[in-house]
Amino acid sequence: MKRALISAYYKDNIEKLAAILIENNYEIISTGNTAKYLGKHGFNVIKVEEITEFPEILGGRVKTLHPKIHGGILARDIEEDIKTLKDLNIEKIDFVYVNLYPFEEKLKENLNTKELIEFIDIGGPPS
Repeated sequence: MKRALISAYYKDNIEKLAAILIENNYEIISTGNTAKYLGKHGFNVIKVEEITEFPEILGGRVKTLHPKIHGGILARDIEEDIKTLKDLNIEKIDFVYVNLYPFEEKLKENLNTKELIEFIDIGGPPS
């Protein structure tokens, strides 16, 4: 079975994407609020922390920065990479969907630096 990682700030219609992925035999891996959103729409998802065996930290700033996620994304279909994944018990991630926080939009709101820095990321809130 193939795997897809979904982490979205704007969650409108990601359930349609999830349905297409499920129809095409993908397991869906997801982060915090995106996993909750998809769960509310009836999708079974694997939470990133189930794969990494490590919780989201720093207010959700660190979720997917882990070898079990990035190794699965970055592995090439070559013997050496496939062996490394197998040796380290990492499963390949075949599809990634993320969208960016609205940093440019937030710039226009004249937020202070502390507030603005919260919008430098991918995926994630709002819930």
